[in-house]
Parts: sequence; C-alpha cells; structure tokens
Amino acid sequence: QVQLVESGGGLAQTGGSLTLSCAVSGIAFRLYSMGWYRQAPGKQRELVASINTSGTDTDYADPVKGRFTISRDNDKNFVYLQMNSLKSEETGVYYCKTRILGREYWGQGTQVTVSS
Repeated sequence: QVQLVESGGGLAQTGGSLTLSCAVSGIAFRLYSMGWYRQAPGKQRELVASINTSGTDTDYADPVKGRFTISRDNDKNFVYLQMNSLKSEETGVYYCKTRILGREYWGQGTQVTVSS
C-alpha cells in the first residue's frame, strides 16, 4: 500500500522558514520522481517544486525560485521542502505527490500558515 505522509507544517512569520517532510512507504521510493504542491484557500492545487529520482534535477515554480529547496533521501524514503523567506500568499495546504504507472498518489497534506 502506497503511503505518503507529510509533516512539518505550522505557523510561520512573514520572512520566516519552515521545512516540510514527506515520508513515503509501499514503493521503491528511489525509482519515482516526487513533487510538492500547494493549495491555497479558494484556489486550485499548484506545483511548487519537483525532483527527479536521484535528486540531481529539480524544478521550481517561478515565485519560489531562490527561496525554496526540494531534496530527497533515498535511503530514508523522504522528500523535503525547505522554505525560506516565506510570504503570506504562500499560506495553504502542502501536499507531496508521486505518480506510478499513470496513477497519482497524494499525501493528506500539511497546513502552512504565514502571517505577519
């Protein structure tokens, strides 16, 4: 059974930092690319960052480039999202996701609230 479990969300001040973690089980983690998504209140879910299987190739949404860092630990089956210089508009539920044979698997999400 594929499971993705996010953690690390919470309340941060504008300009602050948070690190999100996603624990993945039930799959050969090192074989699959991973992504972090955000769903802001009243908006559609959008891609924030993605990482390839080895961690050597990453991609970011333009608004977070230079502030967010996605990484993975293929020995521990974790993917991380380090978020710096947070902005209030980055409040939302953050999800990790993978795709296996055309099927998407999502975690339950972790709430991030950025407030001044």
